[in-house]
Amino acid sequence: MSLTTPVMADVIVYPAKGQSPKQMEQDKYQCYGWAKNNSGFDPMQATSPSAHAQQSTQQRGLLRGGARGAALGAVGGAIGGDAGTGAAIGAATGAMIGGMRRRDSRRQQDQANAQSQPQYQAAKSNYDRAYAVCLEGRGYSVR
Repeated sequence: MSLTTPVMADVIVYPAKGQSPKQMEQDKYQCYGWAKNNSGFDPMQATSPSAHAQQSTQQRGLLRGGARGAALGAVGGAIGGDAGTGAAIGAATGAMIGGMRRRDSRRQQDQANAQSQPQYQAAKSNYDRAYAVCLEGRGYSVR
């Protein structure tokens, strides 16, 4: 069994009892499983709260708002006799409403990130400690 992705990116593990590279990989993998089970945190599955997904959602909202506004404006303009002007006004209005929704969504996402970041850090810290303890128990020096 080989764990190709670093389980702890900022850890230095030294085989203090002369363990072979193969043995060290096996021990790291087993300690990963032990730390995951004991901390309830899996660094291979967990993602840090980020704004990346939020940005693409916001951009889609702005485009959808403009497109919806243009469609509604074109219908309204066609009824009034000038579909082109109605579409332009509708697109501008839809984009403005989409921007306001995006701003509100960003505020909500910022609040959610602010609340979840300390929880994520605490869970990661518990995992990191458990991982280090396991490796130290197997005769490695961990820093």
